[in-house]
Amino acid sequence: SENSSADQKQACKKHELYVSFRDLGWQDWIIAPEGYAAYYCEGECAFPLNSYMNATNHAIVQTLVHLINPDTIPKPCCAPTQLHAISVLYFDDSSNVILKKYRNMVVRACGCH
Repeated sequence: SENSSADQKQACKKHELYVSFRDLGWQDWIIAPEGYAAYYCEGECAFPLNSYMNATNHAIVQTLVHLINPDTIPKPCCAPTQLHAISVLYFDDSSNVILKKYRNMVVRACGCH
């Protein structure tokens, strides 16, 4: 059929992403960890927005307007709905060792906004 699952884009969801601090060139000031699982959100926010897509009411309304007027109003965006912190051990400018919790570093859940 024309609308086979291969043609349809994947629905909005969380994908694997490992961030290496060495790849970012940060290994000289970050002591630990060497990297972390950050994840990212990607996918289609298409009609109908199912409950597992964690859609906002605004996104649901925008989807309906998009159906009426697809050339001017885009579909909602797939974005993090829940983020968590990680702790990082690093050297500050005075070479002191600091342990700091960085908020909103890990995607826990994605949804349509």
